[in-house]
Amino acid sequence: MERSIAVPRAARTFGTLREELRIEFIRKGIHLSIGFVPTLASIDLTATLILLGFGTLAYTLCESLRMSGRSVPIISKLTFLAARRRDAGKFVMGPITLGLGAMLSLLLYPNPAASLAIYALAFGDGLSSLVGKSFGSIRLPFTGGKSLEGSMTCLLAVFFAGYALSGDIIRSLGIAVAATFIEAAPLKDLDNIVMPVLTGAVAVLLL
Repeated sequence: MERSIAVPRAARTFGTLREELRIEFIRKGIHLSIGFVPTLASIDLTATLILLGFGTLAYTLCESLRMSGRSVPIISKLTFLAARRRDAGKFVMGPITLGLGAMLSLLLYPNPAASLAIYALAFGDGLSSLVGKSFGSIRLPFTGGKSLEGSMTCLLAVFFAGYALSGDIIRSLGIAVAATFIEAAPLKDLDNIVMPVLTGAVAVLLL
């Protein structure tokens, strides 16, 4: 009779952490890419909106096919690699809400608020998750497990983006603080919509 080999708990924990980090790096690589949208929009806003809309619809179709058992080359594989445990067997909404968040920012707000809203989504939310997963040790209450380290990363990312766009330290700090509180809320994939929309609204008021 074969005997099962017990795997030490520490080894299982390390393996789980490494897998979570791999998934998060893939997810946030996609997330960070949305940071190119303001540059594209400055060249041609209409074309950028069309591109975002087409990409969102194309992903929706590919994900629907994946859920029905028909894999789409590259896209279905990438979705599978980037899916978190909570997404197992489910329709992965992240890329859809990401595209919608960027489109709403461009449609609702003028620059620089629209650009800052998208940068908050790309870099504030994206980098905070990577830092939180990699180095986060101080968990914040009522945030669904988010970390102080991740929130501070969000604060700095949005502040520097705001300062680069406006040149105003105080107003950039105010927007960054608001974005950090929004990002810390346990909204799951909805944060891809809520964060840029609310951050953009704050930016319109302060800039």
